[in-house]
Amino acid sequence: MPPRTTMSDWIEQLQSRGRYTFTRKDAESETGRSFIATQTALRRLKEKGKIVAPRRGFYVIVPPEYRATGAPPASWFIDALMRHLDQPYYVGVLSAATLHGASHQQPMIFQVVTSKPTREVRVGKVTIRFSTSRKVEPMPTTIMQTETGTMRVATSETAAFDLVRYPLAAGQLQNMATVLGEMAERIDGRELVEVANLVKLPDVQRLGYLLEAVGARDLAAPMADWLEIQRPRVVPLLSGGPAQGEINQRWRIHINAELDLEA
Repeated sequence: MPPRTTMSDWIEQLQSRGRYTFTRKDAESETGRSFIATQTALRRLKEKGKIVAPRRGFYVIVPPEYRATGAPPASWFIDALMRHLDQPYYVGVLSAATLHGASHQQPMIFQVVTSKPTREVRVGKVTIRFSTSRKVEPMPTTIMQTETGTMRVATSETAAFDLVRYPLAAGQLQNMATVLGEMAERIDGRELVEVANLVKLPDVQRLGYLLEAVGARDLAAPMADWLEIQRPRVVPLLSGGPAQGEINQRWRIHINAELDLEA
């Protein structure tokens, strides 16, 4: 039985229905081709820049307007990709902060938090980098609309904690403070306490100190009351740095790094 349609026509049909991702198995079954014929046709389309493969067996259609960059934005396919990988996820750290109003630094890399170590994705000029957490699913998230569907995104409170939980991804201390200052009006202090129950105490201490440092003392107050009951030990502000410098008693923090809040 001959194929019902060409691979190129089939992909155009998907795109006309607003669908921009598919698997090799989808292509094989829906065009009536054999495994080898499907692989050959997909390889030719990749060579022409009409599709890209972030992972083996998973493909993303590249519309003409994105041929120069080699791939559409990660938001177009992240949800489908993570379902293909069968991993819980949320868009986090600076990528989530940007979606919640932090515009100081647009991240060049799309940042995702998932449940196990995951190799970086690079397609065209799009890079997706993964951080790992054992508590991806209980962390508060929201569903945001994208051009092609939806994606799971950290709430502003989860994103705030991500900044101190993943300092390398967040751009280190100065950038954390700048981003928190821009996000502050979208953060709920009571919701921060809910998230505090899901993270480590040093993360709560550092976030509380940084919120106060950027002028959000009232926002941090519910978390300070919660922390007082926990009786935490003193930890350094800069994770991994020396436990030295003045101690902030409210947050039990060694201030071992300076913040230039006018930068």
